[in-house]
Amino acid sequence: MIQWISGKVVENYRWSSGVFSLRVVAEPFDFKAGQFVRLGLNIGGEQLLRAYSLASAPDEAILDFVIAEVEDGEVSTKLAQLQPGDSVYITQPAGGFFTLDEVPDGDSLWMLSTGTGIGPFISMLRTEKPWERFKRINLVHGVRVAEDLVYQGQIEQWQQEYPGQLGYQPVITRENIPGALSARIPELINSGQLSNALETPLDTSAQVMLCGNPDMIKESRAALAELGLAKNTRRKPGNVTSENYW
Repeated sequence: MIQWISGKVVENYRWSSGVFSLRVVAEPFDFKAGQFVRLGLNIGGEQLLRAYSLASAPDEAILDFVIAEVEDGEVSTKLAQLQPGDSVYITQPAGGFFTLDEVPDGDSLWMLSTGTGIGPFISMLRTEKPWERFKRINLVHGVRVAEDLVYQGQIEQWQQEYPGQLGYQPVITRENIPGALSARIPELINSGQLSNALETPLDTSAQVMLCGNPDMIKESRAALAELGLAKNTRRKPGNVTSENYW
């Protein structure tokens, strides 16, 4: 049964012209890293909801949501205007199965994301579980322009804290930036550029999680299948676990 709790905004952090993080305090509730809740606002006497994954760890006091502001979006544009002290509603319980509990063991864990689909991976990396389970973790973030690369400071901190364990590869499709790859993620899988850049085999010894644009997920699944990496399900464990982000 869905329940509501009330939260208070403590920070509205603007990453770029189109992406922001809404940070909220609320009464404690249980969730697993990678799960989502719905944020709600009263607009014109109507309660409007949108689903957003948590980017915070389950034990953190402040809930972190990384959100793309959609032009003319009914909810995201209103969320983008919230200021510290403003109220927002949160549905309970948290939902979704895009968690590390659903992922089999492997030598490496690949986290392939586009846009705000990086949020669930930030939540997971803020826990001990991925660091304990996988020798190598590769975080790949695809965006159109460099300003939409989020959590850069946090990622650098993890790389210092876990030297040699975390690989990070930005993918920027509309700008040429040193250190970034420029083709779409499925193309980078097909060409071998992604595994070469991160110096990690992308084979059946790997576990791959996909989150973001549905086209990226569909095409990446096909590219990974060509490498022998099968879809992961509870009935038939495999190598590829995915979640569409809209």
